[in-house]
Amino acid sequence: MDDTIAWLRGRPYYEGQVVAERTVPGREPTFRDCEVTSRLQSALDGQGIDDLYAHQVAAIEAVREGSDVVLATPTASGKSLAYTVPAFERALDRTATTLYIAPQVALIEDQTETLDELAQGLGFGSRVRVAQYTGRQSRSEKEAIRDRQPTVLLTTPDMLHYGILPHAHRLWDWFVERLETVVVDEVHEYRGVFGSHLSLLFRRLNRVCERFDADPEYVCCSATIGNPVEHAATVTGRPESGFTLVDEDASATGPRNWLLWNPPTYDGGGFGDGRRRSSHVETKRLFVDLVEKGYQTLVFTGARQTAERYATDSADELRQRGQHDLAERVAAYQAALKHDRRSELEDRIYDGDLRGIWSTSALELGVDVGGLDVVLLDGYPGTRMSAFQRAGRAGRGTDPALVVMVAGEDQLDQYLMANPETFFDREPEQAVTNPENDQLMPAHVCSAARETWLKPEDERHFGDSFPDLVAALEADGRLERRATDVGVRWVYGGEGSPQHDTSLRTIEDREVKLRDGRRGGEVVATLPFGDALRDAHPGAIYHHQGRSYEVTDLDLTHDVAELQRTHANYYTKVLHEKAITVEEDLAEKSLPTREDVPVRFADVTMRKQITGYERRDSSSGEPLGQQSLDLPETSLRTRALYFTVPEDVELEMRQDGDFPGGIHAAEHAMISMFPFSFLCDRRDIGGLSTPLHPHTDASTIFIYDGYPGGVGLAKSGYETVDSLMETTLSMLESCDCTDGCPSCVQSPHCGNANDPLDKGLAMHLLSALT
Repeated sequence: MDDTIAWLRGRPYYEGQVVAERTVPGREPTFRDCEVTSRLQSALDGQGIDDLYAHQVAAIEAVREGSDVVLATPTASGKSLAYTVPAFERALDRTATTLYIAPQVALIEDQTETLDELAQGLGFGSRVRVAQYTGRQSRSEKEAIRDRQPTVLLTTPDMLHYGILPHAHRLWDWFVERLETVVVDEVHEYRGVFGSHLSLLFRRLNRVCERFDADPEYVCCSATIGNPVEHAATVTGRPESGFTLVDEDASATGPRNWLLWNPPTYDGGGFGDGRRRSSHVETKRLFVDLVEKGYQTLVFTGARQTAERYATDSADELRQRGQHDLAERVAAYQAALKHDRRSELEDRIYDGDLRGIWSTSALELGVDVGGLDVVLLDGYPGTRMSAFQRAGRAGRGTDPALVVMVAGEDQLDQYLMANPETFFDREPEQAVTNPENDQLMPAHVCSAARETWLKPEDERHFGDSFPDLVAALEADGRLERRATDVGVRWVYGGEGSPQHDTSLRTIEDREVKLRDGRRGGEVVATLPFGDALRDAHPGAIYHHQGRSYEVTDLDLTHDVAELQRTHANYYTKVLHEKAITVEEDLAEKSLPTREDVPVRFADVTMRKQITGYERRDSSSGEPLGQQSLDLPETSLRTRALYFTVPEDVELEMRQDGDFPGGIHAAEHAMISMFPFSFLCDRRDIGGLSTPLHPHTDASTIFIYDGYPGGVGLAKSGYETVDSLMETTLSMLESCDCTDGCPSCVQSPHCGNANDPLDKGLAMHLLSALT
């Protein structure tokens, strides 16, 4: 790859854009002996698996000894064998069952094919029967699967929630009573709202297992994160002390060459200080150059529409260069494709026939497509964990590979370009989830009561709030108390199915349908109520599946938005006003450097009133005008961290400039750096800065979880607030702009049109506090 990197550096249109280069050396494999039955060894030999890596053997032995396991090694390190061997051994020996859970059907289909091929190699009468159980199957197909009684069942969390646990006693008793292994694949994906739901789902699974006297070992497969054992224990409801961590990768790798690539800034043109050429355009140019040079190249980008559009544009560019054959061998890959199309693309990638791919995160997970020559990251994917996961797709065996991360304008992108050592050397981010979310727990406790009756001892599954919650649900008629010979019990007393009334992917129940007025009122999308007020208000420009619409009406009586196609050359952003009420302070501590500055963690209510929207030019981002709106106020009961500005610091800031702009800029900057320490998106966090708050009688900065009940982010931020402030200050100091730009203090989600903002005063404040 050295010659290729030198060639890229030598292109005049790429001059000065490589800001850092690092080579991660390759590694020879380390194998360990692992005794397995001759029948299983023969099946492994048939798949070309002659030896097992040391980390695979360590995990297998831990499971055999009765330990839960977290296997946290990179992409393509062979994690699946670590649970396949004990799962097959247990089925061969005593018809024990294994439940495999993954977040995406595509991953389940890939794993089913791999496991089924290995099972076929065991020969007739092996007792190892592999099946998947997902929402894509018909009722008769699901019935046939249950009749066949597979010993290895692969499913999604949603199907476990809707289709297995509610019927465990009637349809799945044969499976649960023999359940010895639960595999939780991609456990790092179970965070935020989804992870909080799943942590409660697994507690329900543990209760059902207890009912059948089953006590399975959990095998959790994870990317490299900062808290693998803590996170696996939180998600599964198992004690941390019962987990064995295996995180030393012993597989073979070739050298991986990293380039951090920063597109050039615009010279004038109305883009303002700090604006840079689109990462999409820059990535497309690199992609076409590398495919033309013969490298099989994969781009990871952030959105389906981007993948589709730039795959098409890349093919067109190759045709313009006379590379018609290569142009036909470029495609887009994303989760919305039909199964047959995805399988076709995966086979073509694996075989090397497809030379260039634009993909969303769908190829980040463990679908086997072999190794590629080059991976391009179109923008920093938000976390270092995800960046290294995606980079793991580069490399065939011990051959050298190239990974190029092309930066966007976002604060994190530009911070990493200015501080590349933090990208390569900083500790991995921590995954955060909250099984004690009081907005989610009632539905899961009701679901648990419908699956098998509740008892007082279930407090150990659902936490300290369980007794009060049960009392409230009983008073509400959703639970019914029963006196039995073994003590008090509760059963579900409501109507219908609490499982089917609860989505694992969201918290909000109210949704708004978006209808295309030119296609007979066809529903083109559905949005949660709060998102609809933001994105589908009257006058909003809404983009969907490559088409642009203008919202002509929002009927909140019937929760319907009417859309009309448009070719508008502007986009819209809402303007809003926010207020926060502190309901209860839950914890307090002082900053290490300023004992007179208390930082608090609290239960809060955030009220937001959308007041209007702003139209901005699609090309330049310049404002074109504002329009007022009359929409209902929304409220969010959540968790927040907050702190006040010391009087001496406030006085200094007021003397030097725009004080409200300084605290506003500090709030934006701190929010932008949350994903640097925790696995989240900036949209998961909200904030408010005010020169005077009634709860504190002082100028105050709030940072809150963007979901009802909180998903653990604000709490994690509270626990590490001094580190967050230091990282934020470092980011601001590394940005070359003078007044603030999209790479430091401006936020694309600001409801006040990024006004006022004062970068210098934000730095003054954070410097004084750290």
